[in-house]
Amino acid sequence: MVFTGQKNTNGVGILVKSNWVEHVLELRCKSDCIMSIKLVAGSEILNVVSVYTPQVGLGEDLDEVVQSIPQNEGLTIGGDFNGHIGSRAEGYETVHGGLGFGERDSGGISILDFTVAYDLSIVNSYFKKREEHLVTFRSGSARTQIDYFLMRANSKRWCRDCKVLPSECLTMQHRLLMLDVDIRGAIRRKRKAGEYKVKWSNLSGENARKLSEKIKREGKWKLEGDSTEYGRDDRVYQEVG
Repeated sequence: MVFTGQKNTNGVGILVKSNWVEHVLELRCKSDCIMSIKLVAGSEILNVVSVYTPQVGLGEDLDEVVQSIPQNEGLTIGGDFNGHIGSRAEGYETVHGGLGFGERDSGGISILDFTVAYDLSIVNSYFKKREEHLVTFRSGSARTQIDYFLMRANSKRWCRDCKVLPSECLTMQHRLLMLDVDIRGAIRRKRKAGEYKVKWSNLSGENARKLSEKIKREGKWKLEGDSTEYGRDDRVYQEVG
């Protein structure tokens, strides 16, 4: 895991499965709220950007990151965008699949304009799901969709599914959003006998509590290496083997 933030209280992170580490080409941290990783997936080069967008808007940093990625490379942006794109496309048919959730607001319009400008698609809106698989944020009686996956339109063919896993494995409010892609020639490692597969959808209730306690017992993560290696010397990076 690689994490960028301040004093371990906020930020974004990217986890890479061990058998994918040798395929990582580059790691970039633009700010506390934006980081990206470039890796080889089969015959494709894929860029994954993890973002957290404050309510003030998307900002120029995300524009700069997207503009720096060549058009012939795959691009996926995922995170908390703090905006509601609404349940219907209504003027954004080229980027909105018409299967969103709720009512559109000004933040959602900013997201939609951003996707149009960079020829992206909001993947969540292209799969017909029950409400429990659409809502990414719950607070009291409020149920909204503010977390999204954006992909370049020419890469959307890789998508097999995109949905929320209705569990409590992250926080009491945010829910885990999953994107399932199938890239030709990518790694498909068979599990060895006795090797277990993690089923994240089962990580709720008592199971989530046990995992939380185990992580706390492990203590603080070790900080190693020179953070300037990743582009900025005033960031905190945590790597967990």
